[in-house]
Amino acid sequence: MEVILLERIEKIGKLGDVVKVKDGFARNYLLPQNKALRANKENLSIYEKEKEKYEKLNKDKLSAAEKIAKNMQDVSINIIKQASDSGQLYGSVSTRDISDELNNQGHKIEKKQIVLKSVIKTVGQHEVRVVIHPEHIINIKVNIGRTLEELTFKSEEIENLADIEITSEEVEVKAEDKLEEIQEEDKTEAKIENQENTEEQAN
Repeated sequence: MEVILLERIEKIGKLGDVVKVKDGFARNYLLPQNKALRANKENLSIYEKEKEKYEKLNKDKLSAAEKIAKNMQDVSINIIKQASDSGQLYGSVSTRDISDELNNQGHKIEKKQIVLKSVIKTVGQHEVRVVIHPEHIINIKVNIGRTLEELTFKSEEIENLADIEITSEEVEVKAEDKLEEIQEEDKTEAKIENQENTEEQAN
């Protein structure tokens, strides 16, 4: 089916583009959510007449998305789920679980805006995409644990690992600085030795 996009759709096109999409995608998503119009003569005429309205609407949506994305920088959430001793969940973490927890934190995110790379079926920390707007897609950290105590412990472990990584980087930098210092000393000693040899030969 050919449609006229009323906003930018990731990997499909931008506002005003006439694109061909699968019938199911158009009927179940684009058309009912007013993200597109069927591409026919009548709708093309309507779009041209109301183009400025659609452009302003998209500009307002983009501005609102920018604010939401800014407020959600470095966001992480904790979800408690039952799991085996090996860390395998009895079930999985759904997009609704994640959106509910985000809303509990005051972030108005719908489950359809959550994108999972794969099904979350283990405890631990997972990275999840949140599509606030096609031009504003962020990543958040989702921590899964069996109890609040476990989540707290794992968070502390992650912080400690971050500290260790920073310390390791500092050690590496110091080692490089020390190596450069030794190399400079060797060069200086070599120059002095060459100078002394030259003076001896001259005498």
